[in-house]
Formats: sequence, C-alpha cells, structure tokens
Amino acid sequence: MASFVSPGVYVIEKDLSDYPVAINPSVVGIVGFANQGPINKATLITSQESLIQNFGNPTEDIVGQALEGSLEILETTNSMYFVRCSDSATAADASSTVVIGSCPAFDTLASGYGTSSDLYLDVQVNVNGVDVFATPKQFDIPASTSTGDASSQAYAIKSVVGGGLDGAAVGAYFDGTDTSKAWVTAGYAGSGVILTASAFSGSGRTVAEGVSALYPVDISGNNLQTANGFSMSSVSVQGIDIDSTGSLRSASYSVQSLYPGKGYNEGTAPDGTTSGFSTEVLRTGGVNTNVQINKDGAAEESFRMSLIASGAFAEDQLNTGATDLKSQFVKGYFVQGLADASPTAMTTFQSRLNTNFFGAALGLDGNNGSGVNLVDPRFCKFKEGTFGLTGGDNGTEGTSQLIGLASDKTGIYVLDNDTLNISLAAVPGIATQAVQNTLISLAETSQNYLAVVAPPEGLTSVQQAIDWTNGQSDERTAAIASNYAAVYWPWVKTFDVIAQKDRYYDPAIFAIRQMAYTDDVGEPWFAPAGVVRGRLTKPTEVEVSVNQGDRDTMYSGGNIVNPIVNFPQQGIMIFGQRTAQRDPTALDRVNVRRLMIIVRKQLLLSTRRFVFEPNDSVTWERIVNVVDPLLGDIMRRRGLVDYKVVCDETTNTPVRVDRNELWCKVLLKPTKAAEIVVFELNLTNQAATL
Repeated sequence: MASFVSPGVYVIEKDLSDYPVAINPSVVGIVGFANQGPINKATLITSQESLIQNFGNPTEDIVGQALEGSLEILETTNSMYFVRCSDSATAADASSTVVIGSCPAFDTLASGYGTSSDLYLDVQVNVNGVDVFATPKQFDIPASTSTGDASSQAYAIKSVVGGGLDGAAVGAYFDGTDTSKAWVTAGYAGSGVILTASAFSGSGRTVAEGVSALYPVDISGNNLQTANGFSMSSVSVQGIDIDSTGSLRSASYSVQSLYPGKGYNEGTAPDGTTSGFSTEVLRTGGVNTNVQINKDGAAEESFRMSLIASGAFAEDQLNTGATDLKSQFVKGYFVQGLADASPTAMTTFQSRLNTNFFGAALGLDGNNGSGVNLVDPRFCKFKEGTFGLTGGDNGTEGTSQLIGLASDKTGIYVLDNDTLNISLAAVPGIATQAVQNTLISLAETSQNYLAVVAPPEGLTSVQQAIDWTNGQSDERTAAIASNYAAVYWPWVKTFDVIAQKDRYYDPAIFAIRQMAYTDDVGEPWFAPAGVVRGRLTKPTEVEVSVNQGDRDTMYSGGNIVNPIVNFPQQGIMIFGQRTAQRDPTALDRVNVRRLMIIVRKQLLLSTRRFVFEPNDSVTWERIVNVVDPLLGDIMRRRGLVDYKVVCDETTNTPVRVDRNELWCKVLLKPTKAAEIVVFELNLTNQAATL
C-alpha cells in the first residue's frame, strides 16, 4: 500500500467488481476430410458460406460426411471449428503455369532519313489472328533538329505515340543509353501477338514508297538487319513466349493452390458447370496485367501485377506462402528452369528481370527476311489467357490421419485446445472404433466437450445397434462407456441439395444440430430431445423403424443408444438423451453432462484471476462472490434445483494453506428431465366426493 507523508488529497482505485464470464455453449468441433483448405488446423467457420469458401463443396467421393454434417449444423449455430485431415507428406498443391512473354517491338532511328523530314507511322497490332484496330493506328511524327537530345525525333515519337501501353495498345520507350532512337512496342505479350508498322514521308501519307526508317530488333535491343546494311519502310515483328520447361535460361510464373487438394483442380462438375480454380490474365493499361483468380468459372479475386519493381511487382502483390495472405486461395512463385526463383524486378519496362533469366527466339516475317536469335528479352509481361489449376491431390486419407498425433496436435488432437471453447464434437460419417475411441478419450481427458457418435450405416436391426455399442460386433470389440459420449441411431435419409439426391446421414449430425438448436430456443441444460427440441424437420425417413419395445431395449438394461423415431403423426424426432455412462448417476443424461461442461468452463474463466492472490478470508469471500451469482443465474434459468458454495476455513485447512492450495466446495442439485410422464387414472363410484 502507498505511504503518504505530505499533506494533500489522494485517490486510490481498487477494482473489486468481479463477475462470472459468459461462454458460448454451442461451439462445435468437426473433424474430417475435404478437397481443399488448411490441413490439421482448427479453422473458425461462422456460416455455410464460409465453410464452402474455405473447404469447398461436399462430394460423394470424400470419405465420411464432415462437410455435409457441418452444413447441417451451421443452420443452428454460427460457431464451428473445422479440422481437415490429410497426410501433408503425400498431399499436393494444384498449380497453373502463367506464361511470361515479350511484347513485339521495332526500333526507329531519326538519323536514318534526316532530321528535316516528318515521319508518318501506320501501326497495327494483331492478337491471335484478330486486329486490335479496325484500321491501322496512325501517328504523325514532326521533324526534329537533333538526334541526340530532348529535341530529337526519338523524343517526338515518345511524345506522340505515348510512353505507356494505354488503350491504343502501343507505346514508345527510350533506350536508356541512346536517346537518338525510340522503341515502339505492342501492349500484348506472347507468340500470338504480331506488331506491324509502315513508315512514310510526305504530308498525308501521299508518297507511294515509304522511307527506310524502321529496324526490326531483338528484344535486347540488337538490330537484326543493320548488320546487312539496310533498314526498311515496313516491318512485322512477332512476340515470344518464354519457355518454362527448358534450361536455366527460362522463366514462368507458377500460381499454386494455397493448400493441397484435388478440389482446386479445374474440371467439370456433375451438372456440367465449371468447377475448381483457374488463373486468368487480362491485359490492362500501362505495363500491368490483371491476374484474376476464378473459382467455379466466376471471378473471386483480382490482382494488379507487373514485372517492374516499382508499383505492382508480382511477388509483392501475391503471397508466396500461407502467411500474410493477400489471396484466400492461391500463392505465386517465379520459376526458373524447374526450380523456384527470386528474380530481380525490372527497373523499367525495357529492362530484363535479371541477367540470363530468360532465353527465347524472335522471328521476323518472310517479307523482310527472317531471323532467329537467342536473346534475353525485354518488354516482358504476363501473357493473356486462362490457365486452369491441375495436379492437386488430397494425399492419404485414412484412420491414422483422422486420429492424428497428440505430440504434433494433428487430426482429432487439434481439438485439444482450451482456447477453442469447443463443447460438442464429432467425426461425421466415420464409425471406425479407433477414431471414435480417440474422440471420446480426448473428451474425457480435456473435459471440454461431449463426443457424439453413431453406429455405422447399414445395420438392419436394433440388436445389431446394441451389440455394436456394447463391443459385441465385428466392427467394434470394446463397449462405449463414458459420460463424455452420446450414441444415436438409426441413420436418417435427407435430400442432399448439392448432389441432388436422397442420402442417409450420420445421426450424430442431427443430434449436434438439435443440441445447438436447444441452446438457441432454450438452455444448454435442457434435454435436446422430444417433440419440443428433438424434432427433425429435414430428414424424410429413418434407416430402421423402432417401436416402443425396441426403444425400451435401447434405453435400459445397461444399454445406451438414443433412438431416433419416426412417429406416424408427429414426424421424425430424437427420443432419448442418455450419455454412454453405464452407471446410474446424474451424469448418465446429456443435459446434465452439458450443464457440467459449461459450469466447469465458466468457473475456470471466472476464477483464474485469483491464482497467486493471498490465501486468506478476503480472497475466499471474493471467490464466493463470483461463483454464487453464476450458479444462482443457472438456477433461475432452470439448470439447478439448488446449490451451495463453501469457501472458508472448513475447506481451507492449515495443511491445505501450507501446501499453497485454495479449496472451494460447490454442491449442485441438477435439474432432471421428465423423461417418463405417467398419468394415474383412478375410477370412482358415483357416491365419491371429488
């Protein structure tokens, strides 16, 4: 405590406003397989849209029903953690190779025909056989008085043609070391692009013959014809594709799926529509291109990219891994030869990405002679086109991937994280004994959630379901016995809107769905069963019909199967809420187990602040003042019949205090569900007084 030694007014603030925290009781953990999305990571999903966005649509070739089940459960909760399982060592990213091409260009040299003459250029750009301009683009270049400074005709060409690749699809650029000439280049890149130009002198292009002013060049700037002693009045130059599979003198840009999976591969869906992902390169003004990521044939993302360091250099626009994401779906890498590369960006559009990065051939048309020359091309851009992602693979998907490793926190063990606040968990569609036992064992050790499981599809009788839960079947050799688990049966038929047909669904899906629904319309400690909170509105059939005698057998005599019943007039509903505990205690009911999971979590979160506080009556009283309102609130909300909190010298004996222990005893009388309603009917004679 502060000591005051001089006169004055002092204010001391102490916060004694402790109160119990609230938690969401409907956070669901789903473990299973998917065709895309992060692997062995608990990904927060808040809607059906975000599930499909992250993990894709369910398909019948995916083992289990994790995606189908998640879509159903998300109709009654907005908090889910989805864990996609796979073997990351055998899974593969999908990828597409975006071709890097050079834009065709030619050189004009003012001194070739004298500085006193005007120059007239007709320019056409043809892309894949289609002319960009209805008629050739015409440029009138005024004469200049110099060939080597800012008044040279080369500068005039840049001024008239324009120094950028705008809507005219052509632009003019200087050689940084020779200001007496200018390059004119097309705005499109690749071998499908041809740039054609003619040069004229005389007003209005009236001179029949052009002037020898144009020089076909390789993209390094080396003139291919001056060595033979002539220039030309017309020239046709073709762009080039940079080879992406050859020697180290090659380049491409690889767009890869952010995570492994065959769901990223572009293909055709069963309904004939496009599925998967593709990379589409669209030409834009200037030196840039739009790299568009398409999902299922529609644009999802767009990135403005170039190969120039300033502005929109590709490696700055698209992430190269799964961190600092700029795209939700893909990452991008430059590739040199067959290996990833980190190129030096061009400083200007004339530059090369870096020395010896590229190697390709430039061809000229037969009218002007032909030439093929190995070059390090300049004027490089991404080639326009659509490139589908291929090669994605889910990797090995089996029991070991679902179970995972506790040491690495993979598979089911991803759920072993208190910060996730998962209260319900399932591996839908999977009835493998080892998988279910792992899920239940983790529920018991973590005490965080209720594991919801079911027998496999295809059982034809009640006895088979009972034998399965009791460990007396070929598929299961050990009985399920835990109050942290609940078993539901039979499977239910539901219309799959994605597959457009009826399918049988794991009943664990709808059990969790109704628990979340119960939290929404009632309280977590209400029984998620019966007409009020157990009615299933989407299923149309049950796999096996169970009568009263069947239900009696499933629910008593040490058996722990919660039946799903199709009542003729009231519909399909869950008609049981037993946990898998065999001993007759309050914890053999789902509503009580869920109550205790919530009480434990709230006690931990609300009282952790008292660790390391003085172990005396002041702290004891503060703890009671937090716990008592918490339990009082639950009692008012019909979760408890009565309770008592004891935290004083009777629970904190000198021995416990010496061991640095603080004990608080909480006694609870949970509210039981009225599962058996009995009406006693008494007949009296006419003389009886009622």
